[in-house]
Amino acid sequence: MSSRIAVLHGVNLDQLGRRDASHYGTLTLDQLERTITGFADELGLRVQFFQSNFEGAFVEQLHRAGEMADGLVLNPGAWTHYSWAIRDALEIARLPSVEVHLSDVHQREEWRRVSVIRDLCIETVAGRGPDGYRDALARLQKELNG
Repeated sequence: MSSRIAVLHGVNLDQLGRRDASHYGTLTLDQLERTITGFADELGLRVQFFQSNFEGAFVEQLHRAGEMADGLVLNPGAWTHYSWAIRDALEIARLPSVEVHLSDVHQREEWRRVSVIRDLCIETVAGRGPDGYRDALARLQKELNG
């Protein structure tokens, strides 16, 4: 049976294609999700997607994550840097998780280098654009298959 991976996109990720292409690329969220689905198919994983600009909805999705997924790929957007509520919900979810950022947050503004979820994730992938999601899925596959 293939592993189920929930891919959660946070605040402003629905604006991909309109954001600064030098940081975020040119794909829309829909195009990015189709790309991720292709990566998952190659790896024998099943993915489902969620995006919200509402922190509470993101938290509630994390609360339900264990019912629908074996692992998580998270790109919380700006919430990564300050949302203790999302951090606590991720801790409650108790699923193997990989933090992903399209841009290289380590080479950007100082505040973007902070992640309140990093210590709960088995890995952080940043600055690889859409390929970062392939890396995240492969890492989760390794984790889930031992």
